[in-house]
Amino acid sequence: MTEQQPRSIRLTDPRALRAYAHPTRMTLVGLLRRSGPFTATQAAELTGESVASCSYHLRILAKYGLVEQAPGGKGREKPWRATAQFTEWPDHSEDAAVAEAANALSGAAIELYFRRVLRAVENRHTLPPEWKEAEQFGDTLVHLTPQELAGLGRRIQELLRPYEDRDLDPARRPEGARPVTFVRIAYLDREFPEGAPRTVHPRGAAGDDEEQ
Repeated sequence: MTEQQPRSIRLTDPRALRAYAHPTRMTLVGLLRRSGPFTATQAAELTGESVASCSYHLRILAKYGLVEQAPGGKGREKPWRATAQFTEWPDHSEDAAVAEAANALSGAAIELYFRRVLRAVENRHTLPPEWKEAEQFGDTLVHLTPQELAGLGRRIQELLRPYEDRDLDPARRPEGARPVTFVRIAYLDREFPEGAPRTVHPRGAAGDDEEQ
């Protein structure tokens, strides 16, 4: 990717939202953003999918503007690249079709995050001690208004933004920098009655008696 490309692409067409809600397609876009450009053959090597499958999924992604063919390549082996650094979609919509497709995409993304987090936990024993200490697994229950929650999200995004250029330009990465996925999930928790006391475990799972 180049810095001239847009920071994000926003999907609002229900067909595009449904098309992107596929784990292989989300994986391909993520790989292209970090390791692209690459061909369908190289995509197959990275994902374990067949070349034909990757080629098909890349064409679907191109149809909705998420990827495009990059310069270079020989014969039919054309490289692909992502069109933006991030993908956005509506949090809510008055259009029932858009709302349904956006919710389905959010669910698919969460499932993909969950599988990746599980793999990270399973392989955590192989990490150096400093990375084990730096990684974060936990939750905190706080009482917020909708406006406060939205503002908190903006502040977190502002904290992360100075590091985004490092993904595009390896020269900006300090020695020892490694790719880190920072997943942000905040939701209205209806499992806890309003006003009920709860012990906060900064690094443990909700309801656990011990920190992890």
